[in-house]
Parts: sequence; structure tokens; C-alpha cells
Amino acid sequence: MTKGRIDRPASLSQLARYQDGAIVSQTLLKTASGTVTAFAFDAGEGLSEHQVPSEALVLILEGRAAVTVGGVEHAVGEGEVLRLPAGVPHALHAPEKFRMLLVIMREA
Repeated sequence: MTKGRIDRPASLSQLARYQDGAIVSQTLLKTASGTVTAFAFDAGEGLSEHQVPSEALVLILEGRAAVTVGGVEHAVGEGEVLRLPAGVPHALHAPEKFRMLLVIMREA
């Protein structure tokens, strides 16, 4: 596997490795129609409220995340998925370490 590319089978646990006091990201796929990015959040880290013009899915691979969408907080755990609608404010917080895939779909 080369940095940022998955050309052969790769373990999800090896993508975007945890780093103390940080959020680590690794873009796995980027095309005109969207991106797939792996993230690892250390406990206590987060992304402040923001919005994007594209639909997105958050897939929790490991741990648990607090994801606020349109002012409603959701506890999202390992193996769960949550949609982030286009144009709706959202934020993520790590009550514990967690790893996720973010899939962003752009309109054609």
C-alpha cells in the first residue's frame, strides 16, 4: 500500500493510525464524484460545527463518536453508519478514541 492509495487488500485497523492529542486523516480515494477518507480521533478531539454542500456518510470502524447533525447529538458506535445531509451543520467529538471512514458524494 502506498500512502493515500489502496492498491491491494489492507486492514482497516492499519489506516489513519491514532496519534496522541490529534486527528489523523488518510485519503483513500479522491475522484470528481467524491472522496473516501479514513480518520483516527484521539479521545477528547473533535471537529467543530461546519457544513458542506455534499452528502456524506460516517462509518464508525472502531470506538464510539458523538456526532451532532442539525443540532441533534447521536452516539454512533462501531459498525454503525450515519448520514450527514448536504448543507446541514454537523460536528464530531471523540468521547473515546475512534476510527471512521468518511464517504463524501458530490453531485454530478
